[in-house]
Amino acid sequence: MTPRGHQNRRMPALRRCRHSLLYHAALFLTASCLSSSLLYAAEPVNNDPPQNDKTSPSTAPRYSEKDLEQLESSHRLFPLNEKITYNLASAYAAYGHQLFAQKRYEQADAVFLKAQELYPDDAAYALLRGICNYHLKKYEIARSELEQARSQAGDSIEVLFFLGLVLYDTDDRQQAVELWELALKRAPGRKEILDVLSKARKETAVEASMDQGHSSRFDLSYDPDVDTAFALTVLDVLESAASTVNSELDHYPQARVPVGIYKRSDYRTVTDSPDWSGGVYDGKIRLPFGSAKEINPALRAVLYHEYAHVVVFELTRGNCPLWLNEGIAEVFGRTQYNRPLTELEHAVRKGVVTDFRKLEKSFSGLASADAMLAYQQSYSMVDYLVTTYGWHRVKQILVGLGNGLNIETAITAALADYNLTYDGIIREWRERLVGGSTEEK
Repeated sequence: MTPRGHQNRRMPALRRCRHSLLYHAALFLTASCLSSSLLYAAEPVNNDPPQNDKTSPSTAPRYSEKDLEQLESSHRLFPLNEKITYNLASAYAAYGHQLFAQKRYEQADAVFLKAQELYPDDAAYALLRGICNYHLKKYEIARSELEQARSQAGDSIEVLFFLGLVLYDTDDRQQAVELWELALKRAPGRKEILDVLSKARKETAVEASMDQGHSSRFDLSYDPDVDTAFALTVLDVLESAASTVNSELDHYPQARVPVGIYKRSDYRTVTDSPDWSGGVYDGKIRLPFGSAKEINPALRAVLYHEYAHVVVFELTRGNCPLWLNEGIAEVFGRTQYNRPLTELEHAVRKGVVTDFRKLEKSFSGLASADAMLAYQQSYSMVDYLVTTYGWHRVKQILVGLGNGLNIETAITAALADYNLTYDGIIREWRERLVGGSTEEK
């Protein structure tokens, strides 16, 4: 989220990059799906034990690639042996679950595909492949697999939910809402479905009359009162931001990025953001620029900042400490509109910089001045990482996080050549600021 402090000197007590309710619900429901007998049968999630002597992934043995190779070798020798085929498919399912839990969606999809080739009529594998490809934003594949699962096993809650997500993210909103309403009839009161329906209805009510614009990477919707020339300029700046961020992080999102420009009241309705918010990325870049007439450096900074969140989210699958996420976004935003690091300078002199581990999850408990310090400190740390070790090392950290590592392990792996740890990089950063004389508190 970008605070309006990018446009003036007001600083919020809370500023964070919010993930869409759609993303949260998808992750939650996926977890329940993958920890149930749904790995083997596309049935509605419930609390019943797996049937027919089929083991759930939560209790199944763990498999390694070597284990799979041995089972594959047996299957090549005895391809018509049903028990061997079943055991191999079960191993694929369990290993795919392990990969999925690590957010290694490409690898999980490849493993589920192997299981699907063994049992092409089993809707579970089409469902799981659809879920993987939804998270990869490969919407055409996801839709095809989910529709196949629906044709094979009918309208399970999971198929309706995830197919709705795919349709919604590809602008077939009415059909998505219809699928979720059907899912809700099958599971009354299901919170994840209620959440996405509520969000979809609010967005549809606000955005139904919006004008549309497009560029090579972005799909824009904007309030009718927004000047078209201004809206097109926003697209131009976002294209420039994408070129810069993509190049520096060597990552090029394949899915088109949705963008919305709202008047302030509609922005609050859609995002539930406080009135200090100057922008948010929640799966869509949302901007309260409805009253703006021209792009100034502060607005350019917001656009670069919010686009950076798009790339960070893709690389980390959402598994990114807040200080790193916001610090990267600030580095790119400040290339367009830099501001003094006054609070950080004061904190360094007093020896009261914040422990980075307290900045990993949320800034919600911080007072206004502490919040400003948190963002300046996050920027300063990422700026130090980039100038000292390069963007390629920062990307290695992000990719490690995307593969399920925690921040300590990701930093250690990325900076192994320097024999550095999380604590080591914090110590280096502090020494650069204060010559090693400041105690971090």
